[in-house]
Amino acid sequence: MQTLQKEWTAKGVVWFTVISSAPGQQGYVTPGQENAYLAQVHAAPTAVLLDPEGKLGRLYDAKTTRQMIVIDPTGKVIYDGAIDDRPTPDPEDVQGANNYVSDALTEAMAGKPVATPFTRRYGCSVKYLE
Repeated sequence: MQTLQKEWTAKGVVWFTVISSAPGQQGYVTPGQENAYLAQVHAAPTAVLLDPEGKLGRLYDAKTTRQMIVIDPTGKVIYDGAIDDRPTPDPEDVQGANNYVSDALTEAMAGKPVATPFTRRYGCSVKYLE
């Protein structure tokens, strides 16, 4: 994820990480905790959007984490789904995976339609405010 963030933000892509976990739920962080977490995992998004009420997450029908959404400059969602085709948390297992996000960004930046605009999401569920 961090490599992908660095690669694509260097090419001008705006990369937002959205944290929609509610207070008291798994994944919830305060602004101070968020900054420490980014440093710990060496993340490089353009910005992190804290969404403890889940408004943004629900707007995009986020069900799992990590759900990846690519939005073109006109505001149209051109990709929604998993980061890649290997649902595993082990970095060693993702070597050689088909990276759907990179594919979508490559196609979009070349002015082509995204060949795979939707894939099955995987990961833990988003812990929304009830």
